[in-house]
Amino acid sequence: MKRIVLVSGSSNPALSQNISSFLDVALVDPQLVKFANGEIFCEIEKNVRGADVFVIQSTCTPSNDNLMELLITTDALKRASASSITTVIPHYGYSRQDRKVSPRTPITAKLVADLLTVAGATRVITMDLHAGQIQGFFNIPFDNIYASPVILNYIKESIFTENTIFVSPDAGGVERVRYYAKKLKTDIAMIDKRRTGKNVAKAMNIVGSVEGKECIIIDDMIDTAGTLIEACKALRQNGASKVYACATHPIFSDPAIERIAASDELDQVIVTDTIPLSPEAEKLDKIKVLSTAEILAKAIHRTFNNDSVSSLFV
Repeated sequence: MKRIVLVSGSSNPALSQNISSFLDVALVDPQLVKFANGEIFCEIEKNVRGADVFVIQSTCTPSNDNLMELLITTDALKRASASSITTVIPHYGYSRQDRKVSPRTPITAKLVADLLTVAGATRVITMDLHAGQIQGFFNIPFDNIYASPVILNYIKESIFTENTIFVSPDAGGVERVRYYAKKLKTDIAMIDKRRTGKNVAKAMNIVGSVEGKECIIIDDMIDTAGTLIEACKALRQNGASKVYACATHPIFSDPAIERIAASDELDQVIVTDTIPLSPEAEKLDKIKVLSTAEILAKAIHRTFNNDSVSSLFV
């Protein structure tokens, strides 16, 4: 008889608990211990022999610790004779290192894929990959689920008007923005930006008319918020009446929270719970967090029952 086991990593316990509630399946604590020298130890106290195990762990800050926790837990489950091990990674760390950008540099997203496979993962479920080609780095089944239904529903209910326009912060995000514009039957615009260094961007030109419009910037992640704030300034300078920002992954590296709090051009930031907010971010009223627990729970449930998850890809 098939048996499902949910194992929660330490990176995002609130999301794991919400997924557990939707599935009505108790969470298993992998009993992770960090020794004095920084090494991580894991012991699975529940019998998982022959079970279909789902390990929920975002590889967010501290990325290396969370990644090692995931690898060690996966290895422990493999050695405990789990029938299958699905790693549920709401935020896939190192996803921006998906290609060689200059000589003698790594493709770390591929390295992480190899590590997960060798550790014993038999399937991966993640959300809003930064680069879709990462799916091809794996030789095991891979499901990239989208948070767009959750974000789209909030936009429709709370901020959408006939005067709304969706904005891509760069050329690479146009396809994502087109999806939202098509669903709500409105126009799009794009910001032509130039990068001057790592985590540094300077917005230059607006492609499309935003005069008098309520702009909603759509992106997959917000890191230091430098790109976002420059985009907001550019939109306001071109006549936008309001500016909202939506992103799946709230990485919020320093000084992102300071920049968002200090920005008069940005009205609200809408993110999801793939990465837990810092205490400083939780205090900021300008940030609205939406839950992805139901979508991820559906993906887990359908995977366990060998049902299609294709409806969750849009």
